[in-house]
Amino acid sequence: MAGEPETQQPKNHEEEVTFGGQGFAENNPEGLICSSKSMPECLTRVPWLLLLLISLGLFVLMLAILVQVSRIRAYPQGQAPDQQGSSSLGEVAVPPAQTHNLEQIQHQLTQINVSLAGLCRPCPWDWELFQGSCYLFSRTLGSWEASASSCQDLGAHLVIINSVEEQRFMKYWNVRKNQRSWIGLSDHRREGSWQWVDDTPLQLSFWKEGEPNNDGDEDCVELFMDDWNDNKCTELNFWVCEQPSAPCPRH
Repeated sequence: MAGEPETQQPKNHEEEVTFGGQGFAENNPEGLICSSKSMPECLTRVPWLLLLLISLGLFVLMLAILVQVSRIRAYPQGQAPDQQGSSSLGEVAVPPAQTHNLEQIQHQLTQINVSLAGLCRPCPWDWELFQGSCYLFSRTLGSWEASASSCQDLGAHLVIINSVEEQRFMKYWNVRKNQRSWIGLSDHRREGSWQWVDDTPLQLSFWKEGEPNNDGDEDCVELFMDDWNDNKCTELNFWVCEQPSAPCPRH
């Protein structure tokens, strides 16, 4: 009516957020409109939606992996899916490329064994090899008992000389070093009954002329220069340990 003031629509306090001068509500589907008051709620709703989508994607990926693993386990070990038909006949076809790779691996293993055999040390460091035994020539002095204990601590024993060749080997080292060395022979258990440290009786001997003479209760045997001599077990001499050599891997 004329004269009546125009009624003004009440303004909504939840003003629409505009971008580029246009209302955001005009260009967005219903339900995604963010007003100035609902903006915090809208922002907190979006990360949950992203997390839901990521979780759904991970679930689909895990499901696909499980299906693939179940298919692989369904085949016999080492058999591809296209070989299933041949497996029913009791034969497993091996691709030529795989056979070639196996031959290369076998060849490399053979070369490694050869290299190990070349690097093999049948005796520990500082030990000398002779006819299947390892010998350690000490660099310190000790009594016969202390020398025997030192060899035992190393898993060895004082040397036992059983052949002419072994005696020559011992003479070579003894002459070169020019030292008195205890060997594993004594009669301290019973006078005149010479025994090796492994309790075997003496059979082959290499005494110096006039020895053993038991001068002043000499019960232990030393190697000096070329032959053997009995001496007091408390004297301080070098000593020689002996132990079996370790076998090396064959080619």
